[in-house]
Amino acid sequence: MGADVRRWSVTWWGRLPFATVLVLVLLLWNNVLITLVPGGTAGRVGGNVAAAGVLVAAARATGSSWADLGLARRDAPAGLRWGGAAFVLVAAGYAAAFALPATRPLLADARVADLQAAEIAGDVLVRIPLGTVLWEEVAFRGVLLAVLTRVLSVRAASVVAAVVFGLWHVRPTMSGLDANGLADGPLATAVAVALVCAGTAVAGLLFTWLRLRSGSLLAPALLHLATNTLGTLAAVVAHRLT
Repeated sequence: MGADVRRWSVTWWGRLPFATVLVLVLLLWNNVLITLVPGGTAGRVGGNVAAAGVLVAAARATGSSWADLGLARRDAPAGLRWGGAAFVLVAAGYAAAFALPATRPLLADARVADLQAAEIAGDVLVRIPLGTVLWEEVAFRGVLLAVLTRVLSVRAASVVAAVVFGLWHVRPTMSGLDANGLADGPLATAVAVALVCAGTAVAGLLFTWLRLRSGSLLAPALLHLATNTLGTLAAVVAHRLT
């Protein structure tokens, strides 16, 4: 038994540095590092896809299985069922928002107001699926969750991953607030960013629950895809109708 404890301790301490570095890298990536990648949107999408591949390779090299990462083929059918159901629910939610005149203007977003058809198609078909959904699901519900559950309980790992996911959205939130003129002054901006990031962390817990319940990254990925792509299309239509 003493030998088992020693092996567990060495393994635990051996995995902790990777988990710590991964958290720090993810905290910096979306808020600082990705802004340094040249090539505009195409460069950022390429950088995110490449980063996803690097994280998967690193996780596999440090002992995570395909099942640990939510990428096992046997779990794909369950992921499709859960994710498909989530996709339908999100679509129904957007349809209901459009049906009510009071909520329809809330869907508008100034960031998509002047987009042309080709730009909208690029966002919905390339930037969001690859540069956002693929990257974030692999990073958070795939690699980070797998790595954290090797040094923490599943519950604690889920909470940490969700908090990091919330903080991941600091820069995008500030950009959205600025584009839509929704916060006036540093204090208002700080409060708004904190609230949005907290809400995003809660969403991260939901994504993680879907990942654990289905065993597959497909489930949270489909929910994420529905939220972002349908949200973009809804914002475009709402802006043109208001």
